[in-house]
Amino acid sequence: MTAKGVGARLERKEDARFLKGRGEFIADIAVGGMKEAAFLRAPNAHARIRRMVKPAGEEHRVFVQADMAGVKPIRAVSGIKGFKPSDQHALAAEKVRQVGELVAMVVADTRAEAEDIAEQIEVDYEELPAVHDMLRARDAGAPLLHEEWGDNVFLETLADADLEEIRRTAPVKVHRRLRTSRQHMAPMEGRGAIAEWNSRLDQLVLHTATQMPHIVRTGLSDCLGIDHGKIRVVAPDVGGGFGYKGILLPEEICLSWAAMKLGHSVRWLEDRREQLIAGANCREHHYDITAYAERDGRLLAIDCEAIVDAGAYSSYPFSACLEGAQVVSILPGPYKMDRYRCRAYSVATNKPPILPYRGVARTGVCFAIELTMDAIARECGIEPHAVRMRNLVESGEMPYTNITNKLFDSGDYPEALRRAVKAIDLPAIRERQKRGEPDGRRIGVGFSIFCEQAAHGTSVYYGWGIPMVPGHEQCTARLTPDGVLELRIGAHSHGQGLETTLAQVAHTELGIDPAAVRLVHGDTAMTPYSTGTWGSRCMVMSGGAVSEACREIAKRCARIGAKLLQADEASVTVADGAVKGPGGSVTLKEIAHVWYLKPQHLPADVDPAGLEATIGYKPLKDTGTFSYAAHAALVAVDTDTGQVEILNYVVVEDGGVLVNPMIVDGQVYGGAAQGIGTALYEEMPYDTNGQPLASTLADYILPGATEVPEVAIEHMETPSPWTRFGQKGIGEGGAIGPPAAIANAVNDALWPLGVEVTEVPITPRRLLALIRAKTADLPE
Repeated sequence: MTAKGVGARLERKEDARFLKGRGEFIADIAVGGMKEAAFLRAPNAHARIRRMVKPAGEEHRVFVQADMAGVKPIRAVSGIKGFKPSDQHALAAEKVRQVGELVAMVVADTRAEAEDIAEQIEVDYEELPAVHDMLRARDAGAPLLHEEWGDNVFLETLADADLEEIRRTAPVKVHRRLRTSRQHMAPMEGRGAIAEWNSRLDQLVLHTATQMPHIVRTGLSDCLGIDHGKIRVVAPDVGGGFGYKGILLPEEICLSWAAMKLGHSVRWLEDRREQLIAGANCREHHYDITAYAERDGRLLAIDCEAIVDAGAYSSYPFSACLEGAQVVSILPGPYKMDRYRCRAYSVATNKPPILPYRGVARTGVCFAIELTMDAIARECGIEPHAVRMRNLVESGEMPYTNITNKLFDSGDYPEALRRAVKAIDLPAIRERQKRGEPDGRRIGVGFSIFCEQAAHGTSVYYGWGIPMVPGHEQCTARLTPDGVLELRIGAHSHGQGLETTLAQVAHTELGIDPAAVRLVHGDTAMTPYSTGTWGSRCMVMSGGAVSEACREIAKRCARIGAKLLQADEASVTVADGAVKGPGGSVTLKEIAHVWYLKPQHLPADVDPAGLEATIGYKPLKDTGTFSYAAHAALVAVDTDTGQVEILNYVVVEDGGVLVNPMIVDGQVYGGAAQGIGTALYEEMPYDTNGQPLASTLADYILPGATEVPEVAIEHMETPSPWTRFGQKGIGEGGAIGPPAAIANAVNDALWPLGVEVTEVPITPRRLLALIRAKTADLPE
């Protein structure tokens, strides 16, 4: 490790412009002749459109689905056998399937004027019964969202095994029904886009707040029926993504079509109410899970039926199968067992589509398996962490192929748990529980441990058969005439700190100062194709691509430098931003000056490709890296008010070699805050008509500084054998563990009362109902 290379706690380069207000987001961009768009959205969760009338005199500014002839619907299909696709028209055709679905678009000089016109559009709806509860979606006679299916199941996934003998003989059997509530991603910046038609280039230019500009370009090409060369997608600074900005939007299609038709630019900025009622949701899972174990806590088998509420449509590109299919493959987590059976249903309901929010399915499966492990511990009469230790994959078994054929690359799961137990000081907590709290509250401690598959490659996504299959990740590296290194990547940085960490990779390979490295990203016209930023993949994939491209630049510079130094090429090295030989050195800046401006000094056999190289990268195995973490929470529960306070929170994580530990800390802190929101606060409820009941931030509660404790982070660094520096993806882990750890801590506090939490968020209302149900018959 050097002071500025891989492993250094280098301050983020991008922070300077953000702190000084120099960031450029969608709302900061103004294009000449720009008009504003507003959308009329469906007020019903499920209804047929009988008739629609545009306001008199405003017909030229109001557009409906019939106007968009030739535009194809969004169609995200999975190749998994049995998957049922859905057609999502940019503007509703004949039927609406969620509150907030786009019905009409209005283009006017101002947003206010467009909204006023939208209110004048007359729509006659025939309201239909709504599917509001995922547990009722498969009932006989349930209303059908997509009549051609014959049911409301996008996909049924099964991992089967014969459990008959274990069911009959297992000494310990625990059964739980567990649920994670529906959430809404809440990035600080909402969605937004500006579309314009460049008549000189005969090209659509779309500025949009997206995590995956190249995938949006591909989706637009499919829906609009124009080739990729006629589309340029630009993602400026993006104020948080978390998966919410990882899809092709119907609004993007509408704006693009309007810009092409009207000949001027059109902008739409999502307001918070639109985001809450109509934007994608996440996290709503139900688990009917049974675990079988020996009396000492050794896990024999898991049998589970899971339901994932996938909403009304299959979103492009991840599809509605992503969470449900993953539940089946990742529910075992870091544990060993003899048998495993899981059936998962991805069901359609009259709600916004589900998207892969930070942690994707892992947060739900971690909640399910970790609460089950605590239930086993209570049944066996042993400490919860001890049960986990008996079942975790050992470090000496790595690489390890688990029961669902996940290939764990490296790590020491038991050691992470041991460190978490020590850091939270479990013996002291047990003594404190015996004494009781002076204020009458009950304290409890809870643990969770998980592994996070990240940077999934071709073999994984090809198996799912979705429209987006990642391949080699590319980087274009270019030395400019003044020695600045430009790195061009197709992924997008919106909080990951890639402008800093990728400069650190370049420094490691070339010795160039990170201050002299410029990252170009977010523009399909200037960057190589990429599936974008998702799945904690960027540091593995883009980091590996930057390394390979810089190595190629180093090789070319070495040849030129050797000629300038009059040395044998084999005798020179590239380090500290220079080519060094036995008798001297020449800087990369000087070499670049020669290549561009004094080519007469170049060797005769110089590589004509020059000081620009585009190189692709894949890890040695593309099944993904597996970071992991153990979380420990200490909570105090007020049984009179139902309030839960987090007194201490510990994270012991292993992300392989940390390129920048300070940025990793930031990722873990931010993820933990979101995980605390899942555990205690965030919920998007719907009534029986499919109406969202949290349409403002007064109703949808987000954790703030007073709700998130200081999180103690301890790093382990077990290198991955598959990646360039041994790094692993770690961007999502902080959000995975908190719901399980906090729920287990609450249950630890309340088990003497016979109270057990099985659903998150653990709101005061929900907790008080459980407490009162158990204590109502107790004597005063």
